Amino acid sequence: MGIAWFDNLQLFIDGVPIAKAPLKPVLPLEKDHQFDHGSAITLPLVNERQIDNLNLLGKVWGFLKYHHPSIAQGKYNWDYELFRVLPKFLAANDRPSRDKVLSAWVTSLGEVALCRQCQVTAANAVLKPDLNWIEQFELSETLQRQLHYLYDNRHQGANYYVTTEASAGNPIFENEKRYQDMQYPDVGFRLLALYRYWNIIHYYFPSKHLSDKNWNGVLKQYIARFVAAKDELAYEQAVAQLIAEIDDSHATVNMANALEAWKGNYYPPVTLKFIAGKLIVTDYYNQALKHQSGLKIGDVISKINDFTINDIVNSKQSYYSASNRSALLRDIADDILRANSKTITLTYIRDKQEVKHSLGLYHPRALKMGAWYRGAKDGKGFKLLSDNIGYINLRHLQTQDVSRLKKQLINTQGIIIDMRKYPGSFSLHSLGAFFTSEATEFAKVTHVNLDNPGEVVFFDESDKTDDESITYRNKVVVLVNENTQSLAEYYAMAMQAGDNTTVIGSTTAGADGNVSRIYLPGNIATAMSGLGIYYPDDRHTQRVGIVPDIVVNPTLVGIKVGRDELLERAIRFITQ
Repeated sequence: MGIAWFDNLQLFIDGVPIAKAPLKPVLPLEKDHQFDHGSAITLPLVNERQIDNLNLLGKVWGFLKYHHPSIAQGKYNWDYELFRVLPKFLAANDRPSRDKVLSAWVTSLGEVALCRQCQVTAANAVLKPDLNWIEQFELSETLQRQLHYLYDNRHQGANYYVTTEASAGNPIFENEKRYQDMQYPDVGFRLLALYRYWNIIHYYFPSKHLSDKNWNGVLKQYIARFVAAKDELAYEQAVAQLIAEIDDSHATVNMANALEAWKGNYYPPVTLKFIAGKLIVTDYYNQALKHQSGLKIGDVISKINDFTINDIVNSKQSYYSASNRSALLRDIADDILRANSKTITLTYIRDKQEVKHSLGLYHPRALKMGAWYRGAKDGKGFKLLSDNIGYINLRHLQTQDVSRLKKQLINTQGIIIDMRKYPGSFSLHSLGAFFTSEATEFAKVTHVNLDNPGEVVFFDESDKTDDESITYRNKVVVLVNENTQSLAEYYAMAMQAGDNTTVIGSTTAGADGNVSRIYLPGNIATAMSGLGIYYPDDRHTQRVGIVPDIVVNPTLVGIKVGRDELLERAIRFITQ
């Protein structure tokens, strides 16, 4: 076979011939590979003095990372600079020598020019930079002066390690290395994981002030735990517990292989839900395994391997980040019957009779769990129920459906909008306009200020529904529960702006705002709610969720016979 030659072949980069295209400059930090195969840090169990010092180091490291112009411009691999300073820092035996190491470190980064654009923190900021730790550590005057000068003349604009999403404004941490080859990171990388996460939350989590625990103290609390983590599982458990401290249902822990194996590689064939404090069987992932499971919908599980459900929940809850109790129990219910054996012993109550049962467990593929969570593929975005009541299912509603539903549902007796699953499209502004007589504010949103790390402010304008000539005049009911999270909660807020809207169900997950991804050494992935979401009257929704006007929870009797009691209550409300 001959070789084909193409005399007119041309290559382009972003529309520019390759010969003329500007090459992306290689940043200095991209040439630093000294610690690619390990930090070379050794650290036995730490004493109280070392914990205090490592607490200080983590805060100085993070402060420099987000304020020093040289670091922001990518001149230093800031992960590896931690490993360079650690030996000298750990060798410092007293406070003066410790501060000299830190002061020399700051000096080594180069002079910082006076900042002519740096602005003072806005008086009406939702969150203001918290630098009180500089005074709390009794630092030398020289070091304090250096840190305060750096804050006053801090880097402005996007930082190599953090920027913001172009349209939404939530923080993006795209240049944080995952170190995926380190399934069990050495002690230097474990400290790096703790420092990285603590500082991201400290400077860029817009709802830090709503967590149960004062974030300032969390870093010190976890140092000994991260240092002492004896294996991959202990490290990932420490990471999960650290992440849970922010009380955010968006902050799931993913790609933590040892942690997932610890929870169990085999799953039950049934879905579970906590109702009135009881763990109840509600459905089957795969109907083909219904009879084989030996469980019926409505069975109340009271014990697992002879441990009570309350004891199991108490032992597991520190590993789950949840905005509120309903979201916590929702997530634990998904995992509570997982195990690494193919059977599990449980006790359930059926018709007042207590039964001990050996339940078979399965690989997720056999259960078709993904298909169950996605729901019906051919679901309709809207339809007409009896009694001339419109029904909108957000899970299946598409943007192109909105104009049609307005025409077809305009003369109904009432409309029910089901928000108990994640929306399938983003059409809330046009949909919300159908229920408001004019463009109406429904949410205020906060964002971080990259020019002043730690400052969180409101966007200049609130979010509004669209203006619409056609307005629905009859009753509108929004259905919510603990599965209503994030965009579904934002939809609910838009619908609440309607002229005649009533929310029925139970408190939602309390995690709204665009998700910001975070990666930690060992290729662990997590996230946080990257925006703060508030009602127009300044009430926050993070952790609170959407509070129903009429509280309705499923009952055991209703579950047994397959009733949708929230939908039934909505229909009664419209027709009464």
